[in-house]
Amino acid sequence: MVSDRKKLTAVLGVTGGIACYKAVELARLMVKDGFAVRVIMTHGAREFVTPLTFQTLSGNPVATDTFDLTQESEIGHISLADSADIFVIAPATANVISKIAAGIADNLLTTVLMATRAPVLIAPAMNIHMYENSILQENIRKLRRVGYHFIEPAEGFLACGYEGKGRLPEPENILEEIQRLLRKKDLADERFLITAGPNREPIDPVRYISNRSSGKMGYALARAGLNRGAAVTLVSGPTALEPPAGARLIPVTTAAEMRRAVLEEFPNCTTVIMAAAVSDYRPIEYSSTKMKRGKIPLELRLEPNPDILKELGAIKDGKLLVGFAAESENLAANAKKKLRKKNLDMIVANDVTQEGSGFDGDTNVATIVDRSGASRALPLMTKDELADQILDHLLALKSRR
Repeated sequence: MVSDRKKLTAVLGVTGGIACYKAVELARLMVKDGFAVRVIMTHGAREFVTPLTFQTLSGNPVATDTFDLTQESEIGHISLADSADIFVIAPATANVISKIAAGIADNLLTTVLMATRAPVLIAPAMNIHMYENSILQENIRKLRRVGYHFIEPAEGFLACGYEGKGRLPEPENILEEIQRLLRKKDLADERFLITAGPNREPIDPVRYISNRSSGKMGYALARAGLNRGAAVTLVSGPTALEPPAGARLIPVTTAAEMRRAVLEEFPNCTTVIMAAAVSDYRPIEYSSTKMKRGKIPLELRLEPNPDILKELGAIKDGKLLVGFAAESENLAANAKKKLRKKNLDMIVANDVTQEGSGFDGDTNVATIVDRSGASRALPLMTKDELADQILDHLLALKSRR
């Protein structure tokens, strides 16, 4: 409930889809929770639900037309954008998501959205094949990178006759996500140093050894920290990701470069989260010219890289230190051993052989273990969702110190 704080304004954008009926219930729940709800409906949405329904539930006029002089005099699309404490689009069609990603503002909903500075939560709902379309998924990734929030569609029977992922989440779940986004900035006093991505250890001018890390987990942690008020320095190996807006990025390539950057930034942070997949080994010798293909076997000799995590554990001086463990066997035992050996406060372990877990994907299955012995096994979730779970556990651990 929001009765113990000032009344917040939620702008609810409703686009054309059969899931509009759930948006009616969402509006009712938001009003019940204490929000002032202002609804914007697209032309398609009005084919499923009448504006009168939302007006009756919200107690406010429903905005439908950018050029309606009556609505403009009563609401005004810029003042409506400015009034929002949160902007929710539910259901969000593939069409409106793609328009937003392209910066198109050709109706009232997209125009107000373009002008708002409030946090935006988008709840997609559509056919499973539309949702899985690579163009739509790239648009969703693009919007996440610039700070938009998404709630994953639910799975089940779809109105089109298919079964799978694409249902609008239940209104209660959307409301819970709204409340989470509006939480106070509980990390406002934190200065995070986060590492992400792989390293590349050069063999010659055209070859290197590396690993399969995409950097997605580290970048998700950076986004989550920024959303919750933390100052974030992101030391990143080579990735194809766009840095989160507001993060201070330090790009590096090799493990030695990452170590140097981390040690330089370490005195200025309160918490270190080592999400990078740091290369354990590097070639002993580097060839300044390209190594030519030959008929005899090629032997590549490697030497260990410095153990950055262990080095930080020896000098952490009251700072919180979080590590990651990507394992293929004995997950819990290996994670606890690494936590003790490297003097960590917390470790996030995942079994890279498990479906939906590990490198490069957008999801993960993880177990969080801290130095008190507490352990939390988490189900399959997006890396953005896991990032918030990790930071929640971090806060709980900090409060017990």
